[in-house]
Amino acid sequence: MSDHVTERPPGRKLLFAILIGALLAIPLFAVYLLVYDRQSQSETARSSIVEGWGGPQTIAGPVLVIPYSEQVSETVTENGKQVVKTNMVWRELTIAPVSADIRSELKPERRSRSIYDAVVYEARNTGTARFAMPADLQRFGVGLDQLTLNRAELRFGLRDARGLFGPPPSVTIDDRRLALQPGKGPSEVGGSGFFTWLDAGALQQAPIAVSFDYAFRGNGWLSLLPQAGDTRWTVSSTWASPSFTGGFLPATRRVDDKGFSATWRVGNLALGRALVGTEQDKAEQATPYNARGVDSLAATPGDYEARVDLVTPVDLYSQVNRSVKYGFLFIGFTFVAFLMFDVIGGVRVTAVEYLLVGAGLVLFFVLLLAFAEVTGFTPAYCLAAAAIIGLLTAYSSAVLGSWRRATYIAGLLTALYGVLYVLLSLEAYSLLIGSLLLFAALAAVMYLTRGLDWGGRVPPTEHPFTS
Repeated sequence: MSDHVTERPPGRKLLFAILIGALLAIPLFAVYLLVYDRQSQSETARSSIVEGWGGPQTIAGPVLVIPYSEQVSETVTENGKQVVKTNMVWRELTIAPVSADIRSELKPERRSRSIYDAVVYEARNTGTARFAMPADLQRFGVGLDQLTLNRAELRFGLRDARGLFGPPPSVTIDDRRLALQPGKGPSEVGGSGFFTWLDAGALQQAPIAVSFDYAFRGNGWLSLLPQAGDTRWTVSSTWASPSFTGGFLPATRRVDDKGFSATWRVGNLALGRALVGTEQDKAEQATPYNARGVDSLAATPGDYEARVDLVTPVDLYSQVNRSVKYGFLFIGFTFVAFLMFDVIGGVRVTAVEYLLVGAGLVLFFVLLLAFAEVTGFTPAYCLAAAAIIGLLTAYSSAVLGSWRRATYIAGLLTALYGVLYVLLSLEAYSLLIGSLLLFAALAAVMYLTRGLDWGGRVPPTEHPFTS
């Protein structure tokens, strides 16, 4: 690669390198789309793995629902006259428990298919709930004589009732087991769940204590919609990497390599709702649950639920995706090094050589994604980085005409890949480290080119880049 008679000035070489770097944004963006596509395929594969097992679960209740009669007057027109008619209608009074103590034991399992895996679990949900007749029932516009206590229903909510398995759910009052029926779960979980009829006449004399025990399957996460005046929810599992999300965080928790245990304590004052509710209350007031009833079925946890996610410790797609965003950092630093050899060392670097080096840098992210799906992120990162460093070092020795010059490129790439791994591991400090790197690169370029005439050609001087 000998110099031609008409050598481009350094400023034009700089603009030329910037233009080629900008063109490499196209394949870099294509790699970004490839990561997104593979992530979508992974989610589809995970959905097929857990199909028929039970979806992410949300539990609600129990709540006591008592029908009551109410006279409703309406004005109608008959024969041209306004007539007031009175009809008897049935409505529902919902009473939340005074206190609820719920315990959930999760047995996780990792299921795999090809290179994909998903986390599923079996859960045993046990507990007690204590119901009492509100002393201020009249304040809600319902009289005790209006209640049909012998037609009361005890309702339990489970987001995906298909996940119920094993022995039939058990609901008992005073050691008397009640017969269960499907459906009629609280509206907060879309009506999915089960219920039982009971005669709540004894509620007039003393509180009723309800015990329950049922098992279900699910995947991904488990959440609770607390409804009692005092809700205590304890979750334990052998899964070592939980994530606690939602509007309520655990009051106490323990997480170690043997699993986790967490306890939530939520009162109805924090929920912003009374223990008693009527259909009219739900229609007229936008309570937290009514406002977010549909959202509570979504993947994002609601503001009024407690939730634990059985997360995979390393989400390789998010890490690869983040690494691609640093692609320009690799291209920029490497191109600056080649530019310094060009304008200072007198070694002409052509457009094709810039493009080939840039293609190698972009290929790193493709290799990283391909290896990570098979070996995991860290081994894949080491393999892909070693392959690209070896390839570009060998190619640089030919382009720059010296193995000694190629070692500068090898050292630069090794440092860059090492720093990138640190950036991916220390997300909180990624901006600080990245900005310091850019500052150091700018300072180095300024120092090395401090005597350079960017508008014309300057003969090579005695410099490390010239040897």
